[in-house]
Amino acid sequence: MLAPHTEHQPKLFSAEDLPIPANGGERPFRTQLLKWVGNKQQQAASIIAHFPSTFGTYYEPFVGSGGVLGTLAPRHAVASDAFAPLIEIWQTLRRDRAALKSQYAKRHELIARLGKRAAYERVLAAFNARPNGADLLFLCRACYGGVVRFRKEDGCMSTPVGVHDPIDPSSFAQRVDIWHARTAGTDFVQLDFAEAMHRPVAGDLVYCDPPYADSQAILYGAQNFSLARLLAAIAACKARGVHVALSIDGTKFSGRKLCDVPIPQGLFERQVFVRVGRSMLKRFQMDGRTLEEHEVQDRLLLTY
Repeated sequence: MLAPHTEHQPKLFSAEDLPIPANGGERPFRTQLLKWVGNKQQQAASIIAHFPSTFGTYYEPFVGSGGVLGTLAPRHAVASDAFAPLIEIWQTLRRDRAALKSQYAKRHELIARLGKRAAYERVLAAFNARPNGADLLFLCRACYGGVVRFRKEDGCMSTPVGVHDPIDPSSFAQRVDIWHARTAGTDFVQLDFAEAMHRPVAGDLVYCDPPYADSQAILYGAQNFSLARLLAAIAACKARGVHVALSIDGTKFSGRKLCDVPIPQGLFERQVFVRVGRSMLKRFQMDGRTLEEHEVQDRLLLTY
């Protein structure tokens, strides 16, 4: 059993050195580019507090919506994912942010002509016929709770439209500019996590936020995810002197259940628990009901 450790690490950058635009003083960075269940942006500051005070290149092999990446805004980073349409969004952000704004605005305009549900269903059908980043961008902003899930039988995205109104194009365009600046030092590549984790060298930092075995089995990428493969990749990184931080299942039912995750003894040096709050995914599975009993905590495991 790993002993909990809560000592905060020094700040990575001084205020004048931060490679990001002004963000309202010390307020946490909460501006999301993508709406995505499991997003770690609200917990990012707590996670980053346990990163090494200095490191080389930052790697995030399960980038998702980039909550930790965007908050950290590292000078040098490689962010990757096996999901091609998702990486297409990030690559468009870096290479042609005007195109990203236009892609979203074009699909958002369908709402005025067709209504929100019909617009969503049209874009969803187009995405399922030919998966691509432009359609996924609108879908993740408009679907229920950012729950990007796929049917096992045919691989089609099956999330219904959300009850909320998707962010308007002008506000989204502002977010694109903010995120373009915050990811200025990041290369986005489509890679399997094991291949991505073969790249870091001694002194680099890898942050892993994979699908959770106990709670995220319906989400994109979860059906083919192997925790054993990930743990082997982490062991190889540790042997090379690479620092690894892993977010994984922690506690459920307001702390009454500690999720059973098969962690090899000696792989991690310490762990902390990070409060997540109520489970949006569980709320989705329970038809939108707010569940007081479903307060959850993530486990943050550290190899250093």
